[in-house]
Amino acid sequence: MSQTINDMILAVVDILYKPYFVPLILLAAGVYFTIRTRFMQLTLFKQACKAIMDKPQQKDGISSFGALMVSTASRVGTGNIIGVSTAICLGGPGAVFWMWITAVLGGATAFVESTLAQIYKKRRADGTSMGGPAYYMEQALGARWLGVIFSGIIILIYALGYNLLASYNLQSTFEVFSFYHANTTPILIGIVLAILFGIIVIGGARRLIKVTEVVVPVMGILYVLVSLIVMAVNYRNLPGMFRMIFEGAFDFQSVLGGFSGSCIMWGIRRGLYSNEAGMGSAPNASAKADVSHPAKQGLVQMISVFIDTLLICTASAFMCLCSGVVPTEKLAGAAYVQESIKATLGEFGPVFMAVAMSLFAFTTLIGNYSYCEGCLEFILKRESRKAELIVFRVLATGIIFFGAISKADLVWNLADLLQGLAVVANVPVLLLSGGTAIKCLNDYAEQIKKGHKPHFSKAAIGLLHDTDYWNDTSSVLENAKEVE
Repeated sequence: MSQTINDMILAVVDILYKPYFVPLILLAAGVYFTIRTRFMQLTLFKQACKAIMDKPQQKDGISSFGALMVSTASRVGTGNIIGVSTAICLGGPGAVFWMWITAVLGGATAFVESTLAQIYKKRRADGTSMGGPAYYMEQALGARWLGVIFSGIIILIYALGYNLLASYNLQSTFEVFSFYHANTTPILIGIVLAILFGIIVIGGARRLIKVTEVVVPVMGILYVLVSLIVMAVNYRNLPGMFRMIFEGAFDFQSVLGGFSGSCIMWGIRRGLYSNEAGMGSAPNASAKADVSHPAKQGLVQMISVFIDTLLICTASAFMCLCSGVVPTEKLAGAAYVQESIKATLGEFGPVFMAVAMSLFAFTTLIGNYSYCEGCLEFILKRESRKAELIVFRVLATGIIFFGAISKADLVWNLADLLQGLAVVANVPVLLLSGGTAIKCLNDYAEQIKKGHKPHFSKAAIGLLHDTDYWNDTSSVLENAKEVE
């Protein structure tokens, strides 16, 4: 039965990816928004870094950094380790280059979707904000039906697809240890993981943010430091590693076929799984941030894409490729990473990787879940009742357990299918509505140029849609006199 379901899912995945349908949509949108924003990835990088440290407007508001850590917790996860390994083993070292391209161009796309989420965010009864693609689909395009469909896709991706995959990837990391037993270890890991996950999500959004604000930075820094140690030990292999990446990226045979598929397809496919730019996921976290100008949070989310792919994914790729272990289809997944780090650091390597994967996967699980409740509220057209949330959280917790005991092909193909559908639904909306985000960026850049503290009013860009925020022009006029 499971094999039949997997075959059906794989048939749709082949339609989405093998003719380059989803990759072309992502690349086209990235190029378009990069040009429209005048290469903001370079010109506004400094401002983006400054925006991360902005304090919330209200005393109990969620900061830009807090929202960044939630989105980064979702982005920085098992895809940065096992996803990179899979891309290299199945697409060749050249896939790493196309992951970089996806991230650089995706930074502009991430800015647009997160800025739109800020502009069209809704005020909840408790004073917090909620938003995301479903909300700008409804307000900017008047297409609530599309928002409902998209919300359903996001819930399926994050509560089901990605969390099944993160749970599976975590337990698969332990396969190299002697205590691992195929019949019992996944069950035990699934139970422990589900219990820890349930404790966190029952605490609500603020507990999610507090956990990610601490764990994500520490986890990321330690992982990069260990990768640098591995590269230092294997420094003689670095020139050959770079040669493999760039030759593979532009090798005719690798581009069209490679190991068992195109390096472009695998690079973009796993790059999307890792950084999620264009999927419409991070905007759900961005909308919660309490900022003075929507463009600030858009810039912050651009940085999140860079942290994910240009830093963490690159660390994984370099750590594997400089180790001397040859990537093969058989090693695709946790095995290639474990073999690579073991070749350099001995028995400490697999132990460190198991700990890193546990932290990566756990923060991914709670970051992913944080996107779902807002989408559930959108579908229901009201804030979810306590009983409904409890049922939803119990179901989400159960999925974590089943992920640990699932089969690799099924969970990977399901995740690929759902993320492809999200791109197909979200990117056309960005192309139709992105002009509003571009105007917002121009307003922000103009205020910065004049030395003002950027504040926003929808009147400043001629926005006619009703919004719960950004209606007051007095703060803009008052702060126009202040210097940053």
